[in-house]
Amino acid sequence: MIKEALLGEFLHEAENTRKLLSIIPNNALEYRPQQHLWSIGQLASHISELYNWYDVTFNQDAFELSTYTYDKGDITKVSTILEKFEANVKVAQEAIKKSDESQYMNVWSMTMNNEKTAFPSMPKIQVIRSILYNHLYHHRGELISHLRATGNKVPSLYGPNFEESQKVQG
Repeated sequence: MIKEALLGEFLHEAENTRKLLSIIPNNALEYRPQQHLWSIGQLASHISELYNWYDVTFNQDAFELSTYTYDKGDITKVSTILEKFEANVKVAQEAIKKSDESQYMNVWSMTMNNEKTAFPSMPKIQVIRSILYNHLYHHRGELISHLRATGNKVPSLYGPNFEESQKVQG
């Protein structure tokens, strides 16, 4: 039952992410509001990359971070970011489907170089909610703020966006 709920949320939110990524104009990809912040392209790529973590989180109890290669891909075009997103979403969806719900309370850990704790150990379901789901929503919020700062519109995700609400208020 938990798996079905997680899968339902995953599918709903993947569609919201798709809507957001697909409206990014290519000429906004290099924008960053401050030098220390990620650019729109880097954020979009990271959001797409997060879906690569679903299999290792849902279907393993430990993850060795030093074995993972971050694939930022080509962030000079929205089309390549979307291709990466679509491929990773398919893999993530299958990871959820094949997961064993009885393992969701197993302690999950992430290490670096097989020794240093890279992320505090906790029940797998907590990692799923915090790192896979909430972490993604956090970065989508950042992306929306970056897009708004460049004068771009954003899609409505949870009800009317600003422009749509202004039309309703007349």
